[in-house]
Order: sequence, then structure tokens, then C-alpha cells
Amino acid sequence: MPVETETATAANGPALDAIAPERLYRFRVEQYDAMAEHGILTPEDRVELLEGWVVRKMGKNPPHMVVNGLVQDALTRLLPPGWFVSIQDPVTAGTSEPEPDVKVVRGDRRDYLRRRVGPADVGLVVEVSDSSLKEDQTFKKQIYARAGIPFYWIINIPDTKLLVHGDPTGPAATPDYRRVVELGPADEVPLVLDGREVGRIAVRDLLP
Repeated sequence: MPVETETATAANGPALDAIAPERLYRFRVEQYDAMAEHGILTPEDRVELLEGWVVRKMGKNPPHMVVNGLVQDALTRLLPPGWFVSIQDPVTAGTSEPEPDVKVVRGDRRDYLRRRVGPADVGLVVEVSDSSLKEDQTFKKQIYARAGIPFYWIINIPDTKLLVHGDPTGPAATPDYRRVVELGPADEVPLVLDGREVGRIAVRDLLP
């Protein structure tokens, strides 16, 4: 199992950043998926593939779990036919296979019996952030922007606000979203799918 990040410290050893980058091994998505299919990685390992690194996912406290459910409920009420809500399942995006807390996926669940969800299938990803806030605002944001996922929401639990990212750059030297809107409990957030607003959600309904 590789270490979690480039700056991680190996047990009883030096910091990983002391090793030349070209000597560090990154997994391809196909290799990562094969490890899961052969039982080398199991659901109990609680990891995801980010830019070729196998990264341990953060633990979930009660507020995090409650907000996951609130987001799922709010989105499900608004979704038009042809879309469904997926919880903590992977999306294959280049050299990454992140597992966002919530995402809105095109089609029917059975459409994905024989293939994985890709960026073109996703209308929205949502990360619920407390201890993972820094990662979600940097590493994850770049992955989703590079993949061209239209909208990325970060629910910032400590500051009780919602960050709405839109208009991704796609592949770029530093992928990002061109539009970012910060919303508070008194605001509403539009749910936009395929360029059309399908409804609005009170931000307070997404917060603990």
C-alpha cells in the first residue's frame, strides 16, 4: 500500500518529500480498479485514488453524516427524470477516482452495471467538509475542474456556508472553476443541470 500523500512520513522513516519525485510510484486507474476487483483493496480500507495516489479517506462524524443525508434528500426532491443521486460512489476522472460525498448522475442506476460513472455523466458533485476542508478546496477542486464537471459544491460545516463552483476550465496547467459564489443560511442555491435551472434549495436545509 503506498503512503497517502507526497508529504507523508513513513513509519520510522524520513519524510516522503526527501525522495525524488521520479522515484515515487503512482497507480493508474486500471491498476487501482484491479486491486479492488481482486480483493487487495476492500471497502474496509476506506481509500480513494487521487492523481494516482491511494489516499485514505477522512472519518465521518455525526454532523458530516447528517449533512450527507440532508443533501441527498434535498437533491432527490428536485431531480427531473433522467437523473439520480449517488452517495460516496466513485467517478473515474483521468488519473483519479474520487468518491464525492454526493453527486448527481445522468440516466438510470442500471445504466452503470457494466461501466463506471465518468465526468460526462455527472451534473454536480458535493463534498461535505469539516476536517477535509483544505483538501476539498484544493486537491479535489482541481480534479473536478480538470474533468470538466459543471458544478462543484463544498458544504463548509465549521463556517456554516456553501461554496458553489461553476464554469470549470477543464485541462489546464492549474485547473480551477472560473465562478465561485459563497452562500449563507439565508440564501438559496439553484440546481442547474444541462444548463437549465431545475429548482432551488434553501442553504439552511443543507446545513446541520
